[in-house]
Amino acid sequence: MKKGLLIAVSGFSGAGKGTLMKKLMDECPDDFALSISATTRQPREGEKEGVEYFFKTKEEFEEMIDAGELIEHAVYVGNYYGTPKKFVDEQRESGKDVLLEIEVQGVLQVKEKFPDTVTVFVTPPTISELRKRLTGRGTEDAETIEKRIERAAEEVRYAYDYDYLLINDDIDKAIADLRDIVSAEHQKEENRTDVVKRLQDELGGKK
Repeated sequence: MKKGLLIAVSGFSGAGKGTLMKKLMDECPDDFALSISATTRQPREGEKEGVEYFFKTKEEFEEMIDAGELIEHAVYVGNYYGTPKKFVDEQRESGKDVLLEIEVQGVLQVKEKFPDTVTVFVTPPTISELRKRLTGRGTEDAETIEKRIERAAEEVRYAYDYDYLLINDDIDKAIADLRDIVSAEHQKEENRTDVVKRLQDELGGKK
């Protein structure tokens, strides 16, 4: 069985990453596994332990860091976020493509440890639309929203380092674009392995 891809998806808060991941999982549950991150932020209304996140205290999270149980971690707007390693390894070995919804800092860490990681930066078409989405969520006060906009100004500098930039203006088109990206990466990998190996075998067989 071929090992699954590791796909790191990040971008501005409010870009619609979470909605994109959930809808993709609903459409293709047998092809993908969505990694569940650990975080020290408080749960939002409707969020459940072990579904959206593993909610940890600061002390619990730092124990996970010290024990080497995370493949990446970052601090975002005063809270820890990180990806548990065991789940990711198990899902990839089973042949599923693993989706990581993580912060920019985390993507850089993952890419350093796993150079074959496919990186995707998600953004709304404009910053005006980003502000509209953040306000429309109704989950944060004006001060927190401004912090997220300020953070976006820092994050956009790293967008050039990603393999793909995905504009999330229409959710259905964004999902189709993401599936095209995954398909292209699988074809790339198959060409590097199956096709190249076959050619080498044919060439090696000629005297």
